[in-house]
Amino acid sequence: MFETIEAAPRDAILGLTAAFREDSRNEKTNLSVGVYQDETGKTPTLECVRAAEQRLAEAPSVKSYLPIPGAPEYAEVVQQQLALGADHEAVTSGRIASAHTPGGTGALRVAGDFINANFPKATLWMSEPTWPNHGNIFDAARVPTKGYAYFDKSSNALDFEPMLEAIQKMPAGDVILLHGCCHNPTGIDPTLEQWKQIADAVYGQGLLPLLDFAYQGFAEGIEEDAAGLREFCRPGAELMVCSSFSKNFGLYRERVGALSIVCPVADVVGAIQSQVNRVIRSNYSNPPAHGAAIVNCILRDESLRTTWEKEVATMRSRINGTRQQFVDALASKNVPGDYSFITQQRGMFSFTGLTKDQVETLREKYAIYIVGSGRINVAGLTPANIERVAEAIGEVVG
Repeated sequence: MFETIEAAPRDAILGLTAAFREDSRNEKTNLSVGVYQDETGKTPTLECVRAAEQRLAEAPSVKSYLPIPGAPEYAEVVQQQLALGADHEAVTSGRIASAHTPGGTGALRVAGDFINANFPKATLWMSEPTWPNHGNIFDAARVPTKGYAYFDKSSNALDFEPMLEAIQKMPAGDVILLHGCCHNPTGIDPTLEQWKQIADAVYGQGLLPLLDFAYQGFAEGIEEDAAGLREFCRPGAELMVCSSFSKNFGLYRERVGALSIVCPVADVVGAIQSQVNRVIRSNYSNPPAHGAAIVNCILRDESLRTTWEKEVATMRSRINGTRQQFVDALASKNVPGDYSFITQQRGMFSFTGLTKDQVETLREKYAIYIVGSGRINVAGLTPANIERVAEAIGEVVG
């Protein structure tokens, strides 16, 4: 039976990383995968994480299963200290069902299975473009998907009016997927006023918003980056939030995420939680404990929390500074075009405008690996490679 099976195509992003590892050229540069790197090109373990792990190692512990939705204390810190705030009405009224999931990807898959089981006629609308794995996840969950306008190529900005028009044509009962901050792949986020108009349109149309919230702290700040999400969390409103702590805690391989479902009233939380538990039980049964214990330890300790905030600020500052350095490097190499829009984008990613053919040339001729859409991971640029990358882009664009 196995001999009849053909090899699956490589993943659009992780497949490039595999090809990068196989490349023997010394000057190779990987700007594809979404992993933060410091100025030396290394992905650091945060000091607050090291300290938390030391405390956990010294504390008495057991290796028994967590509950299906994970540890309640972890859900509390996700909701009260990150997504919404301890005094938020949705928190104090007890109208949130939640689950600790294996990464943000796991949260999205649980959300997809929940939608398929409870809203089988719903279509999920995704921004054009969006993270390539979004389509894979919801296809696997058997949730049909369609796209809505988001990115204006001519101005390298948010295509706001067409986006609103698209929302106003979506059928009531459908689900709309939005990026909470640091839109992947464009790096373009709505302003706070635009978030308000988007939320008005979404709820006015009778849609269920699903926010992918993977980069909190990487745009403007930990509190500032939650502003769009909180605009949706209105009294009596329904929404779903998929959080990831791979980037802002550097816990990539620990797979730490969360799904929070804000219900209209507390009375329905039990039913919603039971449906979430049901889809988890038939998937991975219950979540891993270590990464969530690290996040919980850091956020519940004032000293560790302060250290974490400083480390997130350092990562954010490096990314934003690198954006300006990249624009300056492109200008110094006389690369045709105006790339100043890169400094207006936020988060680790930038939509460069490079074509698929140009991306292939960069990989084949210069060992520079970029996703086919032209998206680059800005954090992959370092003082050691930024000039060479700019010069190579000048060669393929000129």
